[in-house]
Amino acid sequence: MTFDAVIIGGSYAGMTAGLQLARARRRVLVVDAGEPRNRFASHSHGFLTQDGTPPAEIAAEGRSQLMEYATVEWRSGRVESVTGAADDFSVALTEGHTVKARRVILAAGVSDELPDVPGLAEQWGRRVFHCPYCHGFELGRSGIGVLASSELSMHHGLMLPDWGETTLFLNDAFEPDADQLTQLGARGTRIERGVVERLAGRDEPSTGLELAMRDGRVFALSGLFVAPRIRLGPLVTRIGCELEETPMGEVVKTDAMQATSIAGIFACGDVARAAGSVTFAVADGAMAGLAAHRSLMFGL
Repeated sequence: MTFDAVIIGGSYAGMTAGLQLARARRRVLVVDAGEPRNRFASHSHGFLTQDGTPPAEIAAEGRSQLMEYATVEWRSGRVESVTGAADDFSVALTEGHTVKARRVILAAGVSDELPDVPGLAEQWGRRVFHCPYCHGFELGRSGIGVLASSELSMHHGLMLPDWGETTLFLNDAFEPDADQLTQLGARGTRIERGVVERLAGRDEPSTGLELAMRDGRVFALSGLFVAPRIRLGPLVTRIGCELEETPMGEVVKTDAMQATSIAGIFACGDVARAAGSVTFAVADGAMAGLAAHRSLMFGL
């Protein structure tokens, strides 16, 4: 049996893509490893009707609704490879099975490369974040930190004063030039030089964070923002779609319809967009599902 589409990744983008195809009565297989990128976050914000809902609850409800459609199958696991061409793709699963597909939608394969600071990984998604729109409001209006990883951290340093008093910890990652210092000063962003030694959560308040410098100084923060690098998984490389370099790292290059450089393969969500967001993932997934269906009807 050949599926109209195999969707690799069953998080927000993948499920939304599947929903469009399911509602067109197309045969869909979703393959999901159960490791959504935002699994470290306790709550999701900025997604209309779901503001403040735990990500796992949003995903569970999405899967429940998707699986109401009789033409959808779900398999827990990973995809090892995708070979062949449009209308005759072979999708090999790590469990040893191979399925056939007319179209493939890639909606997985991204992880975050975090700065190497002791304690940071343990606080990722809890007190350390990357998106002010997703998490800035909950931090109140004081004690917001930015940990520089490169000059790109200027972006956070200039944005975050809208959410509260902001300190940019340079961490020897870069030194702002005169123009950048003027910009930061105009926004009210404070600068701290020196190397960050470690991070640790504080019990009071429950969202608090302690940042310790190598020279012994300690800062109490409500939260910290970093700009992690995007790391694509090996499957993305094996598939061979053209990649695009962004300030955050490489992503799969797509056109306005989420089509990749390989005919019949579409990509959506974080694997095809540098800015991670549930809202963006859902929007891109909807477009990928619609575009895949259009190509099934009218050809590539």
